[in-house]
Amino acid sequence: MGRLLLVRHGQASFGADDYDALSELGAEQARVLGKSLAGRGLRPDLVLCGSLRRQEATAAGILEGLGDQTVPVSADPGWDEFDFQHVVEVHQPAYRDRAYLTAELARSDQPARAFQEIFEAATGRWCSGDFDTEYTESFPAFRERVADALERGGELLRQQHRDVVVVSSGGPIAMAVAQLTAGRDANPAIWAALNRVTVNTGVTKLVSGRRGLWMSTFNEHTHLESDPRLLTYR
Repeated sequence: MGRLLLVRHGQASFGADDYDALSELGAEQARVLGKSLAGRGLRPDLVLCGSLRRQEATAAGILEGLGDQTVPVSADPGWDEFDFQHVVEVHQPAYRDRAYLTAELARSDQPARAFQEIFEAATGRWCSGDFDTEYTESFPAFRERVADALERGGELLRQQHRDVVVVSSGGPIAMAVAQLTAGRDANPAIWAALNRVTVNTGVTKLVSGRRGLWMSTFNEHTHLESDPRLLTYR
């Protein structure tokens, strides 16, 4: 019975010029997860990751913590995060000016919460289906991309890979879980609720059985609980 472990990337550099780079804490989270997997005797046959830098760096950190650099790593852009910056900018064109957005957030006592509110309003518009032509990747296109990536992951398990670690992002992982539990055309509200609570380096375990993939655990993060500093959502 094969297992597909979907891992959200470590903490990215929120508020920095290059969001796609892991923060120091994000790199540490990845190493901690790798050590946790090693302690459980889990050595993946393959590490699969999206093409984003924060995903690739997380995969490298996991292998460092695992203490085994011989595990093959392969890229599958189907596991890339949706372009949330583009989604936010379509929702509010003024935010194309990063300095303006930074100044807006700085006026809040809680910038991270203020951004979350902007993010949820923007993704709500994106998910609505009323403005699909305005986006480089519409929500239905994103949903199909993840469904296809999930099918490829299942096929890897059928090719005798016992354990595959997939390093992705909150959006695709939430979509995969929504589709496995509520069908390929799962209600966007389910996806949004799952996406909201995904933890950096949280692990979602999918198991391959006779009827295909099914979810065993979602967003497991016990490897972070010994140090509250490591538990982050953005």
